[in-house]
Order: sequence, then structure tokens, then C-alpha cells
Amino acid sequence: MSFALPNLPYQYDALEPYVDSTTMNIHHTKHHQTYVNNINKVIDGPSGSALKGLSLPAIQANITSLPAEIQTPVINSGGGHFNHAMFWTLMGRPGSCNTAPVGSIKDKINADFGSFDEMKAKFNSAAAARFGSGWAWLSVGADGKLFISSTKNQENPLMAGVVDQPGSPVLGLDVWEHAYYLKYQNRRPEYISAFWNVVNWDQVTKNYDSVCSGNTAVFDVPMA
Repeated sequence: MSFALPNLPYQYDALEPYVDSTTMNIHHTKHHQTYVNNINKVIDGPSGSALKGLSLPAIQANITSLPAEIQTPVINSGGGHFNHAMFWTLMGRPGSCNTAPVGSIKDKINADFGSFDEMKAKFNSAAAARFGSGWAWLSVGADGKLFISSTKNQENPLMAGVVDQPGSPVLGLDVWEHAYYLKYQNRRPEYISAFWNVVNWDQVTKNYDSVCSGNTAVFDVPMA
């Protein structure tokens, strides 16, 4: 059992001018590839048998049941692989997909936040306030309601027992500096604002519908 780097669902320059092609190339082929390589090393290591047979989402959800010596490496590398594999699918070339909420997720956002603008403001605040490296998330909680959170490093809401507010993520934004620094330097709020121009709400809706059916977000996890 070993994971492989997923292909992007678009070209590296597809998100221009909001996310530059150089950042996308490095982010995908260097940073994400490193997470894939490192989780595979854990799988091949002395305690890796604890991961075999588990899907990538199941690995996230079972961190605290893993041997203690691999929990941190799995959070860092397994989380990094999951987060990025999901992240790529959450964006699309402007004009190629709905860049505003549609369908069931639109109705749920209005019900739980009052409006898309209110949800976006809370998401932006969570993303901007995350100290250092991490992610901002829109997730479905155990009560069925949407909530916004941020996590440090490569943690994500599926990691019950690790994060303060567990849930099933349907939308996420990488706020590590490597995701934006070449174009935006220290202007993280500008990067966060630009993100909304490339969000693929068709995919977010699929993720939400999948979670409501008892599954997790829908994206490809290729195996080597």
C-alpha cells in the first residue's frame, strides 16, 4: 500500500491571476509530493501496518488509535496529503465552474450563517487569524450544522481527538506561506480575498451532499 501524487484537475496557470502558475507548480510537485513521500515512508516503516487497509480519510479519523510513535508523522504527512488532495479540487479556472454557492450548500449556508457574505466574512477572519501555518475550513459538525474553524499545520477537522472542533470538511484554504508568498508576500488577507474568485462551488456542493450521505468529501486518491 502506498499513495501517489494526484494530478491537478487543471493546468498550473488555470487560476491566474488569482493564484500564479509558479506557486501552483511548486506547491503541487514539491510540497504535496513531499507529503506523499513521507506518509509512504511511515507506511513502509516498523509501525506502518497500522495504516494498511485504511483509506486516506480513515487515516485522518483514526489518528488517536494509531501507535503513539507514528501519530505525529501521520498528522503531518498524512494530513498534508489529505488536505492538499482535497484542496486542488476545491478550485477551478474562473468561468469553468460556479464561483458562488449553488444547490444544497447554498441553502445550508443561508440557514446556518444567514447569508453567503456572513459565512465568507467568518471564514476570512479564521483564515487571517491563524497564527503561523495552517488551514481554514468550512465543515459539517456532528449536529449537521456548518461551522468554520482553523487548524494548525496539517491538521484537519476529520482528526477527532486532535483538533478542538471535529467535523467533516467540505471547503478548505491553505494559509501556509508557501501557498501564496511568491505572489502576495505578507499580504495574506489579499490572498484570502482572491481565493473566492476560484472556489469551485460545484465541487463544494458535491462534498456537502456526500457528507450528508454519511461519507466524506469527494476527490481522487490515487495509489502507486
